[in-house]
Amino acid sequence: MLNKFRLRKKQNTSSTLRDKIEEIKKMPVPEHIAIIMDGNGRWAKKRALPRIAGHHEGMKVVRKTTMLANDIGIKALTLYAFSTENWKRPKNEVEYIMKLPEEFLGTFLPELVKNNVQVKMMGYKDQLPVHTLRAIEKAMEETKNNTGLVLNFALNYGSRAEILDAVKQVLNDCKNGILEETELNEQVFSSYLMSSTFSDPDLLIRTSGEIRLSNFMLWQLAYSEFWFTDVLWPDFNEEHLLEAVEVFQKRQRRYGGL
Repeated sequence: MLNKFRLRKKQNTSSTLRDKIEEIKKMPVPEHIAIIMDGNGRWAKKRALPRIAGHHEGMKVVRKTTMLANDIGIKALTLYAFSTENWKRPKNEVEYIMKLPEEFLGTFLPELVKNNVQVKMMGYKDQLPVHTLRAIEKAMEETKNNTGLVLNFALNYGSRAEILDAVKQVLNDCKNGILEETELNEQVFSSYLMSSTFSDPDLLIRTSGEIRLSNFMLWQLAYSEFWFTDVLWPDFNEEHLLEAVEVFQKRQRRYGGL
């Protein structure tokens, strides 16, 4: 009897979720969502588990979030996986995080291919371990012709460094006659950034209750809508993503106008 009740409850939940998805798809959804996936360590600490257990659980949430974003028609999903400042964390934690792309993509890649998802990465590759970079590049190669959702991992990424590097490239191109100073505008400058192949995020989501950007896409988020939640990343589920999109759909984006 208990098993039948659980099955019925699960079916009702799935039906409600599907109905909500269909309602959301009737209105414009964000083209690009960026997420600061925060709270893995605190989630583990609350359960007296090592911090790496939170990162492992958070990996499962990435899968569910990606599939739902693809389902509702999001064109790009950028996930802040590891910042240029995260190297300061304990060595065993960093080493574990660097193994996650290999583990995650090793099991998830066939599903990404099947669902027409394209994998991309922005960040500084030269500091990444060989096995981490190999896993990412393999996924990028095998999904490069996919035309659905772009799953973009911000890995060893820092926005201030990105902007400084872009400025240096602009100065160098002006010096070498590739770019005239009068040609430089916001659109041209954006083309020098790591995210140049897709639009700026329409919606930023940050979990765990923290209300800051943490050196993430500072230029690109200038006119994004923000949605913060106290939910820790490993507890973030489909209902939370849909709630964020619903809030976005109710907001008016004026870009400084009326």
